[in-house]
Amino acid sequence: MLASPDAVLPSVKASGKKALLAELASRGAPLLGTDERRLFDRLLERERLGSTGIGGGIAIPHARLSTATQPRGLFARLGHPVDFDAIDDRPVDLVFLLVAPEGAGADHLKALARVSRLLRDRGLVEKLRATESAEALYALLTESVQAQSAA
Repeated sequence: MLASPDAVLPSVKASGKKALLAELASRGAPLLGTDERRLFDRLLERERLGSTGIGGGIAIPHARLSTATQPRGLFARLGHPVDFDAIDDRPVDLVFLLVAPEGAGADHLKALARVSRLLRDRGLVEKLRATESAEALYALLTESVQAQSAA
């Protein structure tokens, strides 16, 4: 699993996309072992290339950082959806932030693909939206990753 139990945020509040990225950088930097400002800047740079809002109320903002030693993540469930310029124009309420090392080309792409596959599972997404505790959210994510690995 890319996220640890302490990297699951059950009710993040943000007024918009930039505020959400700032909040994720603030909360994620210590957990991901990086600098908050650098993480925020990298996330903004990536969003300028095109939104990481993949549709269905889900976003997977991601960045590569020299300080990262392996792909790591942070999962956030938003208290209220925010406009994220997603491909389907729907507001986002589930976010998986992914950070990978600078030179981790294939590993970064594999991690992105794993997260994307995980969050395309409609049953899981419904459960994530209906769950309010960090522990229960982590359990759902972990069980789904293990089920995918076994398939």
